[in-house]
Amino acid sequence: MGLFSNQFANVVEWEEWNDEMIFWKWTNREIKKGSRLIIRPGQDAIFLYNGKIEGIFKDDGDYDIESQIIPFLSTLKGFKFGFNSGMRAEVLFVNTKEFLVKWGTKGPINIPTPQLPGGMPIRANGTFTYKVNDYVTLIDKIAGTKQQYIVEDIKQRITSILDQLLMKWISKEGKDMFNLQANAFDIAKGIREDLDMQIINDGMTITGFNVMSFNYPEEVQKMIEKNASQSMIGNMNSYTQASMVEGMTSGKMQGGGAASDMAGMMMGMQMANQMMQNANFGGNQTSSAPSQASNQSKPNFCPKCGTKSGDGNFCSNCGQKLI
Repeated sequence: MGLFSNQFANVVEWEEWNDEMIFWKWTNREIKKGSRLIIRPGQDAIFLYNGKIEGIFKDDGDYDIESQIIPFLSTLKGFKFGFNSGMRAEVLFVNTKEFLVKWGTKGPINIPTPQLPGGMPIRANGTFTYKVNDYVTLIDKIAGTKQQYIVEDIKQRITSILDQLLMKWISKEGKDMFNLQANAFDIAKGIREDLDMQIINDGMTITGFNVMSFNYPEEVQKMIEKNASQSMIGNMNSYTQASMVEGMTSGKMQGGGAASDMAGMMMGMQMANQMMQNANFGGNQTSSAPSQASNQSKPNFCPKCGTKSGDGNFCSNCGQKLI
């Protein structure tokens, strides 16, 4: 008789397991005497009776429902399996892992900015992570009416409001529109908090949100790169001269065609002008020195008669001008 009664036994397990599935419900079947519950790693099993949670089981393993599960259920502790009928209950299997989702804007978002009256068209991409954290709320808002729930469902819900949140947090506090990557952490932090408020009422939470990159229109990106290179170089004249000198001394400019010839000629002209300026400056100093010396010095003896010079500007013997 015991063997005959067990022919109705079944196995309660996540039959349609998919790593991208958030939960799946075993339902509309009776749990017979001798039935077993299988919980795999990364799964929690929630027994539901008349829509209410009877028990939550988190340890993976293979369990005899009659002896190992029913004694822990809230209102079914005294349940006795009949001969031809069992316990009609639902078992909700929940994926406990943290889900990683890649996101990206479908089109450019026009962010208001004083530099561009029509707004700055920006694309962005990144990742976010989330997990189930409240089974009661999850069942009340979603699992009560759905057989299953997949990652794509959450992704579509979140990406539908991402454009608005990106616009909100990029525009907030006057962030530098041409260097958004420097503010990526603050922007992502604000978006994560807003997204968490969107799905927390469904029993889930956003555990992380990242902006990997901001993408500008091609012409704007070239302008940003040019500006960055100029800022890094600093004095462009000094950089140009240094580059030319390096090319000329290393011999890399030899045989470089018209461009290298022109660069060499320009460098030669600059160097020649510099040498002329230095020569003129030095010549002026040299020519003025004797003049100053002649104006300030007086010979000890008269150059005409040889008489020793006195305190006057003329020779006391012959009248020769000494200065």
